[in-house]
Amino acid sequence: MASLMEVLIDVLERESNEYEQLHNLSLRKTPVIVSEDLEELTKITDEEQIIVSRINHLDVQRTEAISDIANVLNKDVNNLKIVDLIQMLAARKEEQAKLAAVYDRLQENVRNVKRVNEQNRELLQQALELVQFNMNVLQSMNKAPETANYNRGAYNTGDVIGMGNKAFDAKQ
Repeated sequence: MASLMEVLIDVLERESNEYEQLHNLSLRKTPVIVSEDLEELTKITDEEQIIVSRINHLDVQRTEAISDIANVLNKDVNNLKIVDLIQMLAARKEEQAKLAAVYDRLQENVRNVKRVNEQNRELLQQALELVQFNMNVLQSMNKAPETANYNRGAYNTGDVIGMGNKAFDAKQ
C-alpha cells in the first residue's frame, strides 16, 4: 500500500504542477485579451490545450491509483475520497502530511485557475458586447433618417444625417 500511496502523491504533485502552469498561462492571457492581440491569444490557447491534455492524462492515472488503493483497502472506489485517505493515514504521519500538502496545493492551484479564467471570461464577454455595440452603431448609421434639405429645383436631396461626405478626410 505504501507504493500505491507514493504513486498517488506523485500523480497529484504532477497534476498540481500542470495546474500551476495553466494558471500562469491564464495570467498571461488577461493583458492579451485587453490589448486584443488575437495572434498571441491563439498561441496561449494552443499552449493551454496541450496542458489540459496532460492534466486529463494525469486525471486518469489518479483515478487508477485511487481505484487500486480502494481495492487494497476493500473500500468502494466511488465513495473513497482523498480526504478520507488522509484521515486513514493517521498512523503514518509522514505519508499523511505529504498527501495533505500536495492535496491542498492542488486545490489552491485549481481555485486560482478558476478565478483567473472567470476574470478572462468576463473580459471576453465585455469585448463581445463592445463589438456588438459597434456593429449596431454602424448599422444604424445606414438607417439614419433623411434631412429635409432641398436643392434649387425644390427636390429633396435625400441626405442622411451624419452621412454627408461618406469619406474620411484626414485633413479636417
